Amino acid sequence: MKRRLRVVLVIVAVLLLIVAASWIFFSYAEVPVLQPGGWIAEQQRDLIIFTVLLALVVVVPVFVLLAVFAIKYRAGSNVTKYRPEAKDKRLLEALWWGIPIAIITVLSVVTYITTHTLDPYKPIKSDKPTLEVQVVALQWKWLFIYPEEGVASVGDLIIPAKRPIHFSLTADAPMSAFWIPALGSQIYSMNSMSSQLNLIANEEHRVYKGYNTNINGEGYAKMTFDVMTVDDDFFESWNEKLRQSSMTLDYEHFEELAKPSIETVPMRMKLGDKDLYKKIVAKNMSDTNDDATMNQMDHEGMNH
Repeated sequence: MKRRLRVVLVIVAVLLLIVAASWIFFSYAEVPVLQPGGWIAEQQRDLIIFTVLLALVVVVPVFVLLAVFAIKYRAGSNVTKYRPEAKDKRLLEALWWGIPIAIITVLSVVTYITTHTLDPYKPIKSDKPTLEVQVVALQWKWLFIYPEEGVASVGDLIIPAKRPIHFSLTADAPMSAFWIPALGSQIYSMNSMSSQLNLIANEEHRVYKGYNTNINGEGYAKMTFDVMTVDDDFFESWNEKLRQSSMTLDYEHFEELAKPSIETVPMRMKLGDKDLYKKIVAKNMSDTNDDATMNQMDHEGMNH
């Protein structure tokens, strides 16, 4: 009896130590995925926590029983009889088949619901108009185009908080992965293709980090950018200031910008060609597909 009590106390102590260490770590460490700044990221955080807790329903009993069995049935122990003919343990069979089936069923339902709810192509409902931002992955930097505002930037992304953002993404370089962990979903940007992503930031005057999470060359690790969430007034004044810039982004300038380099200082300019993004997407396509590509992107733009 004392031995069993000692085993239980050791197991409880280890579990409490793990919980305490985890609490201390997540209280002081910066983990953007678990400290979301947007509605999409909040849903994904809740999904991660739910999935982990559901997995613990299996993991914790397994490791607890591992310790119990290792002690109880160790060599030299006579605490139980060897009964190889024992069978028809209906309760045990129901447990070791029923629990995994229940967990898989719950995960299947949750996966189906969240797959549709958190679809990156699905627009975010809001009483504010959606802001269109066109993203181009280059070597080794990100170009952000604001077609409606007539401005562009390299190396930093300025967005108004509490307003849906619709990203259109492409690449003029090896495939990259666009990800802002504090705001939500990762999406790939690929040469001659245009993908979509919808995000929203909850708070103003915050700075988040964005990454390229696809290993695609020597400069990918430095292909990061700052995301600054601002209020509507600041965003409008920022746009107005850029529209007065002496630097203009047109296709000729883009060709120079697309050359491999790592920009340590953000670059901001006015947009000289509102169709620049479409030209970048169609750049490496055959002439027969150019018109269809342009029409498809026009249709997507009208829907957002």
